[in-house]
Amino acid sequence: MKRLIIICIISAAFMLSCKGSGTPYSNPLDVKFGDPYVLLASDGNYYMYGTGGVKDGFGCYSSADLVNWEYRGAVYQGNTPDSWAKACFWAPEVYEKDGKFWMFFSADWKENPTNELENFRIGVAVSDSPTGPFREVSDGPLFDPGYPIIDANVFFDDDGRCWLYYSRCCYKHPVESEIADWAREQGLYDEIEESWIYGVELAPDFSKVIGEPQLLLAPPSRMNDKQAEWESRSVTAKEANRRWTEGSFLIKKDGIYYMMYSANFFGGENYAVGYATATSPLGPYTKSSDNPVLEKNTASGGIVTGVGHNSIIWSRDGKQLFCVYHGRTAATGQERVVFIDKMSIRDGKLRVEGPTTALSEIDCK
Repeated sequence: MKRLIIICIISAAFMLSCKGSGTPYSNPLDVKFGDPYVLLASDGNYYMYGTGGVKDGFGCYSSADLVNWEYRGAVYQGNTPDSWAKACFWAPEVYEKDGKFWMFFSADWKENPTNELENFRIGVAVSDSPTGPFREVSDGPLFDPGYPIIDANVFFDDDGRCWLYYSRCCYKHPVESEIADWAREQGLYDEIEESWIYGVELAPDFSKVIGEPQLLLAPPSRMNDKQAEWESRSVTAKEANRRWTEGSFLIKKDGIYYMMYSANFFGGENYAVGYATATSPLGPYTKSSDNPVLEKNTASGGIVTGVGHNSIIWSRDGKQLFCVYHGRTAATGQERVVFIDKMSIRDGKLRVEGPTTALSEIDCK
């Protein structure tokens, strides 16, 4: 009888794993990245880049099926005598254009006459291959808005214009709001710093920005705003005197621009993802009443926390969207690891089917 039960269990597991034409998998993937970004290159393979794994630089993984990833080594190295970037290498994204591969990344700018603790800017590097080596295209960052910035995301519109989105850091950016008033009344913090998302046109050769950056998204100023509760959890949970709006990613469908973004402390359990929509690249953007669309699931019996800074990738046939993001579990501790879940945009609504950890499958065709 015991043998029969074992055989039945094995058979059931085999049938579950083979129920479709996709590749069986379960989250998290065996990739220790924060801020993961996936490129579907013209060679038909997927390439993943992210924060971590390489000192003063970035590594890369490749995959044919979005499930089994092969580490391809370091692809970019900063903090060299010729580099403008000296530390804190974050959030690389790579785009294929004109036969080249272009990496946008965040790093600490070595030009720092006032000794700022957060002196981040965005740089560009180029390579002939998705696996590098990537070389910086200039001896300085892409541009200097006069405040620290991170989390570059580039969008190529149907009319051929390019748009750059980024996050202004919280550093030295205190903002008055009802949540700031509340924090003072509670004796928690004297001020609340905020990060905001901006957008600006990008030159087609990625050499400069065009025009002045426009503010697109910020935390709500009023407590009765529907977004205030989930975007203020780092403050109300006493994690930090900051409210973040960062890690933006733009996608366009049926003439509508969908901007996903992350809020709360990236190192805490309340990191989560929402989205906003607009009819033009620079907005105005309206946050969804369905936010957050991706958050920790421990309240419902799950094991995942700290989910955020996502990217989006299509299946090869352009029929299925996948959300790629980082998160944590009790088993991974403070190590950020990669998750991939299906997502959809229908009737103006964006939905992420996660975070999941159960056995499932990916069919990237």
